[in-house]
Amino acid sequence: MCSTRVVVTGLGALTPIGNNIKAYWDGLVSGQSGAALITSFDTTKHKTKFACTLKEYDPHNHLDAKDIKRMDPFAQYAMVAGDEAIQDAGLITPLVDKERVGVVWGSGIGGLGTTEATVLGFAASGMDPKINPFFIPKIIPDIPSGHLSIRYGFKGPNFATVAACASAVNAIVAAFQLIKLGDADVVVAGGSEAPIIQIGIAGFNALQALSQRNEDYLTASRPFDQTRDGFVMGEGAGALILESYTHAKKRNAKIYAELVGIGMSADAHHITAPDTGGVILALQRALTSAQITPDSIDYINAHGTSTPLGDVNEIEAIQHVFGAHAYKLNISSTKSMTGHLLGAAGAIESIATVLALLHQVVPPTINHKTVDKAIDPQINLILNNAVKRTILFAQNNAFGFGGHNVSIIFKKWEDS
Repeated sequence: MCSTRVVVTGLGALTPIGNNIKAYWDGLVSGQSGAALITSFDTTKHKTKFACTLKEYDPHNHLDAKDIKRMDPFAQYAMVAGDEAIQDAGLITPLVDKERVGVVWGSGIGGLGTTEATVLGFAASGMDPKINPFFIPKIIPDIPSGHLSIRYGFKGPNFATVAACASAVNAIVAAFQLIKLGDADVVVAGGSEAPIIQIGIAGFNALQALSQRNEDYLTASRPFDQTRDGFVMGEGAGALILESYTHAKKRNAKIYAELVGIGMSADAHHITAPDTGGVILALQRALTSAQITPDSIDYINAHGTSTPLGDVNEIEAIQHVFGAHAYKLNISSTKSMTGHLLGAAGAIESIATVLALLHQVVPPTINHKTVDKAIDPQINLILNNAVKRTILFAQNNAFGFGGHNVSIIFKKWEDS
């Protein structure tokens, strides 16, 4: 690809620990747990009765009643995070050619809540085929990118990425590639998910993927801990504005960080069981793309879901790729605070990585007591408290069911 530099000029977040970027970062560095008992439906028959839910969020504060009616929550979340990022980047200006602004959005599932409600209503009506005409437009995963482009008049490349829990990072990768290829000057990239519904919780319980620590839900998301018993479901959205450096400089835009490397791979192994080889390839390819050596990386925001196999697999891959430098890395999983936002996870975790570079602070893995016996105790896991660190390069990992692996590398912004 060409030598075009790609920078981050805007951020937006709607998360279980903060409904905007400032609140989200404050939640991360203070080690806040986003877990809460589920109150949106009766959990009596569910094995898991809690999740990392949005707090004090009201869509009416962001969208008009007509839009709320026509959008599934996953699309509403996208609009909230996307709007914050667009405003943050100052994109609504004559200096930005809207025909050169794209939107790429990720979601692992799309409008699952609308699907559940429609199917239940359909069955209750005796299969009367009177379906809401907005049913299909509400559930398809590409609809947030369409809504964002319509709201702001962005006429550049516009599509969705779907790769389970790697969806949002794939969106960021696609945005990076579009700018590198010269197909866009600016791309709104991110992901959203709204899976905290009956079928979402029951489905992941059936996979034995969710924590069932109902009596201690606040600390249930505990990546790398010996006693972890599964991930905690989360909901929300994250958005990043990616822009060519030349374009950003021309309009005197604020720059958060530079995206310098991308790596993708497939496990080609199993639809749900992790494979170290595929993760190794993604990490290595990101380093090659960034044209840096492994000892350049200072911080890794791990995928770290709090599942027994996945956490160990990721640490083993990191040890393989980084060798002796693995013991000098700062590694943490912010899912310990936000839970796992599935297709949106990579967006909010990329934001956490960018903010770690900006503030030179590593957010912690909270809820931690005892390192898993299968994890080398010399690995530098940042546990329970944020720490000040010198960070020049930071890497973010995302892996999804189906064997999708993505790793991307950000660099601390230096205007050179």
